[in-house]
Amino acid sequence: MITYEMAQETDAQQIKQIYELTGWGSKDDPLDLIIKIIQGSFCFYVAKENGRLIGIARAISDGVSDAYIQDVTVIENFRGRGIGYHLINLIKEFLLKSGISWIGVISEPGAENFYPKFGFNVMKGYTPFLLGDNKWAGLKSNKNDTI
Repeated sequence: MITYEMAQETDAQQIKQIYELTGWGSKDDPLDLIIKIIQGSFCFYVAKENGRLIGIARAISDGVSDAYIQDVTVIENFRGRGIGYHLINLIKEFLLKSGISWIGVISEPGAENFYPKFGFNVMKGYTPFLLGDNKWAGLKSNKNDTI
């Protein structure tokens, strides 16, 4: 049975493993980096099967005006079961209940068809930018297929 809950600092080691398994992190990334990511997220949901983490998704926000969903990923052999779908719905519901209605997400190549199911639309006329060549500070991106 798959369960969903807010991430805890005690989940940090398993979250680190998910980042590694999905190509978003490496064994060299310090565990305290993952703890800071959990603490710094507005919400961070995990999916578990029999206590083992199999998927994650989080949102960053100022808690007032807008939020960005990121790090949506499910371990490969659990994909296609609706886990990512459920994680996004949980985050969306949490953000909307928190009074945040401007919710953005940047899709990885190949996952563009995933987000319209939730009401997300392409922001025509806008181009996302990123400082430097890393996906984000601290964790390295090695893979594009995340859902």
